[in-house]
Amino acid sequence: MGKRQSRPWLVSDELWSLIEPLLPEPGPKLVAGRPRVPDRQALCGILFVPHTGIQWEYLPQELGFGSGMTCWRRLAACNEAGVWEKLHLVLLRKLRSAKQLDWSRAVIDSSHVRAARRGPKAVPARSTAHGRAASTTSWSTGRASRSRCR
Repeated sequence: MGKRQSRPWLVSDELWSLIEPLLPEPGPKLVAGRPRVPDRQALCGILFVPHTGIQWEYLPQELGFGSGMTCWRRLAACNEAGVWEKLHLVLLRKLRSAKQLDWSRAVIDSSHVRAARRGPKAVPARSTAHGRAASTTSWSTGRASRSRCR
């Protein structure tokens, strides 16, 4: 995918050629208004937000990515159309054919692997203290007062 750019939210021509065919077709415009922000610019805005940590509503219009709400809606449309899963498969296929996948650094996260069967039922832990514990929600004492703070 080329060397790393100083601004990683800018999409290279090579990457754009892989992403563009996966994007959903825009629906018909229901009302007249501003022209549609090009998909590539909106994608750059989508990448800018997580890279910088800025909130969607504070995405600067001067950058030419459209509003934060526009980018957020495009992200939602891409999620709904399964663009990211398709792109992942395209990139894996491309890397696999170029023999650039290094499986020695792969990680399997068990939190995403469904358990085949249920484990043993958990038994509530027994208290180690003698007697009952005081309630943490309401515990009255003779000296406590809500109105005085010393």
